[in-house]
Amino acid sequence: MAAVTLGTDTDGSILCPSSFNSVVGIRPTLGLTSRAGVVSITPLQDTVGPICRTVSDAVHVLDAVIGYDEHDAAATGAASKYIPPGGYAQFLRKDGLRGKRVGVLRGFFQSYAGTQRLRVYEQHLATMRKHGAVVVDNLRVTANPTALLDDISSNEGIAVVAEFKLSINAYLADLVYSPVHSLADIIVFNNAHPIEERMKDFGQDDLIAAQNTSGIGPVERVAIRRLKELSANGLEKLMKEHQLDAIVTPGSDASSLLATGGHPGMIVPAGFNEQGVPFGICFGGLQGYEPRLIEMAYAFEQATKVRKPPMFKP
Repeated sequence: MAAVTLGTDTDGSILCPSSFNSVVGIRPTLGLTSRAGVVSITPLQDTVGPICRTVSDAVHVLDAVIGYDEHDAAATGAASKYIPPGGYAQFLRKDGLRGKRVGVLRGFFQSYAGTQRLRVYEQHLATMRKHGAVVVDNLRVTANPTALLDDISSNEGIAVVAEFKLSINAYLADLVYSPVHSLADIIVFNNAHPIEERMKDFGQDDLIAAQNTSGIGPVERVAIRRLKELSANGLEKLMKEHQLDAIVTPGSDASSLLATGGHPGMIVPAGFNEQGVPFGICFGGLQGYEPRLIEMAYAFEQATKVRKPPMFKP
């Protein structure tokens, strides 16, 4: 078993598995960590972060991987201003919830009405209050969260498909040896090896769609601009208007809100549903909010101690 791990999050790929496996995941601010060597989907959203057993483990790993990298110079250079002197471990504080303004995005909790999961979340909000947090409840980024996520998804679909072709071709070009050298080669390889590549199960429609793009043109630029607008007029506006230190949402349900703006999020184990499946709670913030998120996530973890080690049958 791995003591610690790293993942790449485009839109939920750290937050989602962390939530379902009762571990801690950190999606850092875009550029806080280098993407060099990563099979990138889109540089607009990709960020590398830790998945670990505890908040402390995750934060110490984060401290080890942050910083400027000449091989990802634009992103890491821009985000280096957010790195505090002395790193992030100094924010592992048991009183980290005290005085923090925590916004509850109720629209994301509605689908859990009447479930044990929602009851557990309500208990956790009470715990946050008990430990000094100011819980600002019943907030909404928009009147219709589903429509917002659909809007994000449709524009992500346009931008990401084109970005992926550029990114994967650049990645393959840097490899010293590879049987494939481009996205087009991958498609041909998959067709030639349908059993090994499980083509019947997975197909490659997304790869073909990406291959059919021709760079970032007018349509893609409109989609990218729309994503920036949705972030600026949505999460960023809400957090600034209510002077929030973080938002809390169930699991990775609001991952798109964070991803489209390059914002950070942390998953902490929160409980288990009626079938015993783990779920987490997400503390999300704006770019550079890692110190606040770490303080809150660590204090919450220490106050609740929800995680149970997995059981293995002999």
